[in-house]
Amino acid sequence: MTMTSNVFEYAPAPESRSIVDIKPSYGLFVDGEFVDGHGTSFKTISPATEEVLSEVAEADQADVDLAVKAARRAHTRVWSRMPGRERAKYLYRIARIIQERGRELAVLESIDNGKPIKESRDVDVPVAAAHFFYYAGWADKLEYSGYGDRSLGVAAQVIPWNFPLLMLAWKIAPALACGNTVVLKPAETTPLTALLFAEICQQADLPPGVVNIITGAGATGQALVGHADVDKVAFTGSTEVGKAIARAVAGTDKRVTLELGGKAANIVFDDAPLDQAIEGIVDGIFFNQGHVCCAGSRLLVQESVAEDVLDRLKRRMATLRLGDPLDKNTDVGAINSAEQLARIRELSDIGEAEGAGRWSAPCELPAHGFWFPPTIFTGVTQAHRIAREEVFGPVLSVLTFRTPAEAIEKANNTPYGLSAGVWTDKGSLILKMAGSLRAGVVWANTFNKFDPTSPFGGYKESGYGREGGRHGLAGYLKGGE
Repeated sequence: MTMTSNVFEYAPAPESRSIVDIKPSYGLFVDGEFVDGHGTSFKTISPATEEVLSEVAEADQADVDLAVKAARRAHTRVWSRMPGRERAKYLYRIARIIQERGRELAVLESIDNGKPIKESRDVDVPVAAAHFFYYAGWADKLEYSGYGDRSLGVAAQVIPWNFPLLMLAWKIAPALACGNTVVLKPAETTPLTALLFAEICQQADLPPGVVNIITGAGATGQALVGHADVDKVAFTGSTEVGKAIARAVAGTDKRVTLELGGKAANIVFDDAPLDQAIEGIVDGIFFNQGHVCCAGSRLLVQESVAEDVLDRLKRRMATLRLGDPLDKNTDVGAINSAEQLARIRELSDIGEAEGAGRWSAPCELPAHGFWFPPTIFTGVTQAHRIAREEVFGPVLSVLTFRTPAEAIEKANNTPYGLSAGVWTDKGSLILKMAGSLRAGVVWANTFNKFDPTSPFGGYKESGYGREGGRHGLAGYLKGGE
């Protein structure tokens, strides 16, 4: 469904679903095997069509206990004793299998999550493989990391629904490279690529218990994080849940890394390459339907070019194609769940009620599934809730500034501190801004670029600890405190 009339007739280019074999039901992956859970099950559905994809086991306390015990045995008897160069071989093998099964993983991710196939194909899967390749290279070099070379033990890892496979790779690759074993819980709305990854672990002949994958909702995550025999907790998700985890592990010996919410400022100066900046703005907020913790959800534009930037941005937004996530032409896919769609609608309505100007790209929304058109709000002040709270959807708040000092003050006026973007022709201004913005990652003349060699993480309510790069080893080694 195009949002504007084009010179050329649009022809759909759907990716085939036949490459993916979704089973009618899934158990838990514990100690190298799929097993039935003790608890109930839940349905995972397609956000684009609302069709039921599969029934998935919901792990209870007994299941969590079995998974942690399996991980402990594997750590004590096998994985922590294995030389780094041998662990590296498994990581390399996993990376290669991810590449070999890349199309299958990409299609499954788009079906289960709702994101466009071109994003899962060109970003999620390649970067996931790259993380395993990168950390495989570290496995026999830990003594040179600066963080020691002794593993912690069992890592409890809880990941979100916005990048299910990529977040799995961010968590599992460094943990295994450092000699830890893992119990991972994917989000309840997107468990399928994690369960396919369990098959990949079997295909790679990974020793049983090194990676365990248990599915479930919040109660399963609480049971895992609170388990007495877990040495490390790694969580990516909302700030609210992150705070609850921090409270739960307070007073214990567990190591914790939290990567939480964000409200990033994307700052455009009057000397910026504007066409390039427009692409960066669109990528910053509409990539993955805005389901990105580091999304550039606050656009700060220098006053002298604000009108020009808005005109160009609206023209560009009108060319975005919203619809079937499996169509290779789709730019904007489905919102991940009915619950998330309700939150986006609520905050957007509040933005309008508080006096901001609302504009959505003209487009026809599909009859079934969860959809929200790319939307911008103008006339936004720092007092507006849409400028303060994380919407986690394709909604952009536009503010203006006159001087670099004002831009810095507005950008930093948030409880979050995950990322920021700066668009200018002046290298000196980029360096000044980067040094003044209280954000873990600052992109210059680009946005949303990820690389396994580069650390990622936030300040303040965006969490603590780093993932990626050499710094990503710190949370998984005994000398990394």
